[in-house]
Amino acid sequence: MTYLGSIDGRGPKLLEREGATNRPAPRPFEPRHAGIAPASTTRKRRRLGPGPAIPFGLQIGPLVLVLIWVAGSGLSLIDPRVLPSPWAIASTFGELIADGRLQSNFLTSSVRALLGLGFGIAIGLLLAIASGLSRVGEALIDGPIQIKRAVPTLAMIPLLMLWLGIGETMKVTIITLGVIVPIYMHTHNALRAIDERYVELAETLRMSQRDFLLQVVLPGAVPGFLLGLRFAVTLCWVSLVVVEQINATSGLGYMIELARSYGQTQVIIVGLVVYAFLGLASDGIVRLLEKRLLSWRRTLAH
Repeated sequence: MTYLGSIDGRGPKLLEREGATNRPAPRPFEPRHAGIAPASTTRKRRRLGPGPAIPFGLQIGPLVLVLIWVAGSGLSLIDPRVLPSPWAIASTFGELIADGRLQSNFLTSSVRALLGLGFGIAIGLLLAIASGLSRVGEALIDGPIQIKRAVPTLAMIPLLMLWLGIGETMKVTIITLGVIVPIYMHTHNALRAIDERYVELAETLRMSQRDFLLQVVLPGAVPGFLLGLRFAVTLCWVSLVVVEQINATSGLGYMIELARSYGQTQVIIVGLVVYAFLGLASDGIVRLLEKRLLSWRRTLAH
């Protein structure tokens, strides 16, 4: 009698028939794991969506524009009277820094923008919470905000100049009014979009009003608030550019307006480059904040 490995993998099988030893040995057993299809039938799953993130992807677009500018100026395809070359702008940039004009105007503009942005965020957030969590608050607040949304902030400049004069108060107020609306709209919408099941769960657990606000309402409104913040930052810089060109005596907008009067295109471009840098930097900060605060979300961007 001869013992051979069983072809079904369950242990040795006794072959009693005569002549079994003359038969060819069976093929080695190839185990097939459960849940894994044969190689011939496997098909790679197609991944949908935008694909993996590109390193430094947000900087590629601006870099391409700069390269086109450099190439166009180097090949004399761009008239320097219309758009000076990058090296001419860099030279003017250095002169403005050496004179101290750029630092002084930059500091003044930054203070105005930060004050208006801070006041606008605080007021817009408080109004959104009061309107989003209370029917009485909505009746009193939402209507005037919608009226303000229909009236462009920059159209209110003549009226605010009569009310507040042409000093810093008017400029900061214009920026604040421009920031309030996107903060309010997106935060209010996020508050009203909170799933009712969370509210019922909070009631079942007998949560206090304070715990309900801190643990349910505010975390649920964070995505909408951050989206509104991105729009608010943009409107902040747009409003700043306009108010600094109206009877101002300092700031980047004043520097640009003064350069226009003297036909100094290089200085105008320097001011615009600084504005662009501030806009990209502030938007990048908001994106970083969004990435940190909303790390728990898995979206198409991931």
